[in-house]
Amino acid sequence: MVLGRVVHYAADAILVSTVIAGIRRSSGFAVETNRISDPTVRSLAERFLGVGETVFDMAQATVINSEYFKKDSRR
Repeated sequence: MVLGRVVHYAADAILVSTVIAGIRRSSGFAVETNRISDPTVRSLAERFLGVGETVFDMAQATVINSEYFKKDSRR
């Protein structure tokens, strides 16, 4: 039961990090980790955001190579 909660919270954290990565990619707005004064917390935040970037890259590569998606011609 505890393990299920840990996995659920980890998956939620990855999803939040991936959404933040998507926002950064689509709008250019990014979290300013350099404003975090504690180096340990800053490092954790950068690692958290890096996981989202990696997941976003993998999702994007999957979509690009999939026959079920096509590029929108309006852009």
